Amino acid sequence: METSTQAAAADATDDAGGTGTSGEPGTAGPGAVTDAGVGTDAGAGAGAGAGAGVVAGEPPVRAPAPPSSLSPSRAGDFMQCPLLYRFRVIDRLPEKPSEAATRGTLVHAVLERLFDAPAAERTAPRAKALVPGQWDRLRQARPELVELFADDADGERAARWLAEAERLVERWFTLEDPTRLEPAERELFVEAELDSGLRLRGIIDRVDVAPTGEVRIVDYKTGKAPRPEYAEGALFQMKFYALVVWRLKRVVPRRLQLVYLGSGDVLTYDPVMADLERVERKLLALWEAIRLATETGEWRPRPTKLCGWCDHRGRCPEFGGTPPPYPLPVGGTEPQVPAQVQGTMGRD
Repeated sequence: METSTQAAAADATDDAGGTGTSGEPGTAGPGAVTDAGVGTDAGAGAGAGAGAGVVAGEPPVRAPAPPSSLSPSRAGDFMQCPLLYRFRVIDRLPEKPSEAATRGTLVHAVLERLFDAPAAERTAPRAKALVPGQWDRLRQARPELVELFADDADGERAARWLAEAERLVERWFTLEDPTRLEPAERELFVEAELDSGLRLRGIIDRVDVAPTGEVRIVDYKTGKAPRPEYAEGALFQMKFYALVVWRLKRVVPRRLQLVYLGSGDVLTYDPVMADLERVERKLLALWEAIRLATETGEWRPRPTKLCGWCDHRGRCPEFGGTPPPYPLPVGGTEPQVPAQVQGTMGRD
């Protein structure tokens, strides 16, 4: 699962064309898979601010700029609703933290840190014991999370929320055995440039490498596994990562694995070269649609049942709202979104 913190790390300024630290554009940060090989200290600096004029405790202010790269989360935004993509990438409108997304970020942090311990000590009780400390660290890194339980005077809701995070962590031990795993990378920032010039970037939860050199990409999701008819959407993110790894290392990952902690399911897929070629074609079509929308300023809403969870309903024309003035120059023809880039990637 690409959590809200991960998305911020992978996308902070990359869609605004800026430069920054690990997880941001300009240079491949620590932990980046580059043409020179696989780095270390994966995920360092995640969620860090970028650019000058940053005030302690406040998010960085960045001037609007055309998108310059694409991550799985932003690709999913555009396929779900082009106007949502605009609000998040062009306008950079703030969004309230959610309990579900923040719990996912917390669980990710715990599973990542557990592998710091020797194999024999990677137990469920140890993992559960990490939850409170990682929650404290997360709140320190993201002061806005205090809003989540601001009205929870007696702390009961926060206690239930933490207990659910502990249950998700504990369930992971029924799906994988961390005493038998030695990940090559955790929370790995990756970036690659296609022949077209499109930059792809993201953060991979875990990379396992067998003694024979075979690569497995693993993604944790704190929700439930999708129904079979939606499995392809869920695998889009994983194929995106597989394409990036192939572009960088010229190795097609042997397996893509989605671990659904919410339902206790594991979804696996063994990609072939044709899968990666199809994903690349889809991303190129998607990027062309984004480019046209950026030039024309035409970001049309696409109403779905997911609108009920959107923070921007008040600004959406579908609900009687008015978007803020478009901050970029416009010109050209009205964009047409190709059929192959429409739809959603599924939800965690």
